[in-house]
This record gives sequence, structure tokens and C-alpha cells, in this order.
Amino acid sequence: MKYLKYLLILILFAYGTCMHSEPLKAGVSIDSVPNSFYGSWRVVAKIDKQKGDIYFKPIAIDFWNLSRQGDVINLTNPFTGASASVKVDYVEGNLIRFTKVGDYDGNKKLTDTVDLKLEGDTFTGINSLLLETYSNFDGKLIKKDTALYILKGEKISGQSITGK
Repeated sequence: MKYLKYLLILILFAYGTCMHSEPLKAGVSIDSVPNSFYGSWRVVAKIDKQKGDIYFKPIAIDFWNLSRQGDVINLTNPFTGASASVKVDYVEGNLIRFTKVGDYDGNKKLTDTVDLKLEGDTFTGINSLLLETYSNFDGKLIKKDTALYILKGEKISGQSITGK
């Protein structure tokens, strides 16, 4: 019985330690991003689903310029003037996931998560949008609106940054 008591204490201690420890985090090396990812792209986005009361455009045609400076990937749109650093979440071969987060319209935060599959000078994928609205009074989250877009991109210009 004495050993059972110690075993139970050990199990509870181990369980409590596991519940309060930080999860393992793995980084994605920017060097694993295929060179064909960089350049200028014409991107067509068609809405597939949306939830909430915010109006999301049913179709959008954009221009993305993806470039790398050191360990930072930048996405710019010269037509709209938008510019953001993107965080690469996942790369496996020609499959890439990246995220960009930015303030929107004062009290909102917009998170774009893009999953794409590169195929030569084209890509297909999805863009998940999360628009969070915060109270101007106390900064608490008021609501979340979401949208899912189907993406198709074709490269307009750009070559491998290493000349390969």
C-alpha cells in the first residue's frame, strides 16, 4: 500500500508537470522555401465560405510580390500599397503555409493564413481569413468573422534568387 501511495503521487506529479510545461515548438527554416516561390504573381481569389456579418468580396484579383531579405519574407502589393512580413509556418517540398497578421480599420486584427502548392509558374491553394473585432472601450474581443478563399496564382516575373 505504501508503494501504491508513492506511485500515485509520482503519477500526479508527472501529470501536473506535463500539463504546465510549454509545448514543443519547431521552427521552419526560411532556406527550405523553394526559390520559385519568390517573384511577382497574379493571384485570383474566389470565396468558398464565410461566417459572420462582415462582407467579404466574392472575387479578388491581386498582385503579390514575394521577396526575401535575409531571414524575412515580404509580401507587397504595388497597386494597393499594402506590405507585410510573412511568417512561414510550414514547408514540405512545394507545399507552403505562411501567415501574415496586421491591424485593420482601427480596432480589428486580420490574420491571413495561406496554404499553397507550387507547380512551376503557377500555384493553387486556399486563404483562410480571420477578422477579429475588439472593443474600443476595454480592448476585449467582441466578434470573429471568417472567410475561406480558393486561390490560383500565375507567375508574372521573377527568377530564382540563387540563379538555379
